[in-house]
Amino acid sequence: MATPETRTPTWINYWGWGSGDMLGAGAQAVITGWLAYFFITFCGLSPVEAGLILGLPRLLEAITCPLIGYISDNLRHTWIGRKIGRRKVFLIATIPLLPAFALIFVSGQTFTYYLVTFIFFEFVYTMFLIPWETLAAEMTKKYEEKAKFAGARMMVAQTSAILASYLPTLIINNFGGKDSPNTFLIMAAIFGVLFSLVVTLVVFLSWERPYTEDEKLIQPEPMDWNKAAMIPVNMFRDLFSTLKIKAFRQHLSLYLGGYISQDIFNTAFPLFVATVMMGATLVISQLMTTMYVAQLISVMIAVNVVIRTGPVVAYRIAISFVGAALALYLAFFLIKPAGFAEGLSALGGNLFGGGASLGVLFWLFVPIVLAGLGRGTLNFVPWSVYNYLPDIDEAVTGQRREGIFAGVMTLTRKVAQSGAIVLTTSLIGLGGFVAADKSHPGAVIVQTPEAVRALVLVMVGGPVLVMLAGLVASWSFRLNARTHAVLVTEVERLRAGETEAETEESKKIVEDLTGWRYERLWGRG
Repeated sequence: MATPETRTPTWINYWGWGSGDMLGAGAQAVITGWLAYFFITFCGLSPVEAGLILGLPRLLEAITCPLIGYISDNLRHTWIGRKIGRRKVFLIATIPLLPAFALIFVSGQTFTYYLVTFIFFEFVYTMFLIPWETLAAEMTKKYEEKAKFAGARMMVAQTSAILASYLPTLIINNFGGKDSPNTFLIMAAIFGVLFSLVVTLVVFLSWERPYTEDEKLIQPEPMDWNKAAMIPVNMFRDLFSTLKIKAFRQHLSLYLGGYISQDIFNTAFPLFVATVMMGATLVISQLMTTMYVAQLISVMIAVNVVIRTGPVVAYRIAISFVGAALALYLAFFLIKPAGFAEGLSALGGNLFGGGASLGVLFWLFVPIVLAGLGRGTLNFVPWSVYNYLPDIDEAVTGQRREGIFAGVMTLTRKVAQSGAIVLTTSLIGLGGFVAADKSHPGAVIVQTPEAVRALVLVMVGGPVLVMLAGLVASWSFRLNARTHAVLVTEVERLRAGETEAETEESKKIVEDLTGWRYERLWGRG
């Protein structure tokens, strides 16, 4: 029987592990796509209050993200880590708690209620996300298999985003209640149950890398749990040590450039549709569904592009697609196409029913499809790269630290996302955007021209700026299938006791990826 060290993943393992992104990406699709809109339109909260609820809990995770990653790495030394799994024990604990997602979407509550329920869900979400993200890097060391794990994950992610965007349409069509807060409560309850189901699948269809004798030589002593006061010190020491890896620093720039641009767009876009394109919840739902279908197609293409050419080419193409979409939305605002409002009204909220003019169809679907094609690849590239980063770190430290890398990535993502959402909603609020009256949830509010202008500038200008930062970082990023294969070979040679690189070229490749001189690798630095 194959051991976890020799086991080869099959399609059921790719998709079983990848199903976890029904929670990982599905929750975020609902939160970033709908929650600010829900708070402002149906709960009477101001844009600033909505931004604080979405942003503040992420700052608390500056502690919880790396802490969970650090503890899960070190649970290998304990009985529970050996019997249940240092990663899976966290996953199992979240299963009964995830349906609490629906509590966030109960309308008519106070600012404090929404803040507390969101903090609770974010903590449960983090307990799942960080241990789960380590598993793909643990189940294989092969470049192609890692790419397949990332591809399965992203396809599930885009499918869950499609569900998050289209469920309001299904609920409205089947239960009525157009522009009702109950639409979002039903949606959140459905997702809460799905979250528990997919985490159960992950537990049964994935495995963890065993603790090897080589690791015991590098790290002979288990963590002393009696010295709990030292855990934060050791945790942040490990956290900041990841930033000494050159490829990881570059990767964070690509990651944030792609994801923060989407946070800004996701927060502002429903409000843009409601105020500039004059569409209600049904129109927003169908446009977002179109975008996420395009993202799914984009991921399918990006998997092959990344395997064949590496992540950088795909990343640059993706940015150009999103940039084109944003330019079209800016043009829509500036020229105010004649007859668009009448054409949209004639559709009765059903964009897929047909009967619209070519001009109306162009503005409805061309920009959102372009955005989706770019965003799918921007989602895929960073998480395909992540699976290779522990290999680069192993060359430097001689240790496998998947957990701390997942913790740092999630921490960086959440802090950056927090800042992006708070800044986005604050700028929109400062521009004069007005929330709905609590006594008339869902009522149409006429915004001033200055408020609409501020909204458009934030939705277009914010993503462009952060994508440009990622684009600059991509020019010096050298990780691809060929360089990764050289790195893995050199790691095996270092493990065998070699102190010199196999060739001068391989030495340069490893030094470029790690940012360290060869003679300082394998814990000798």
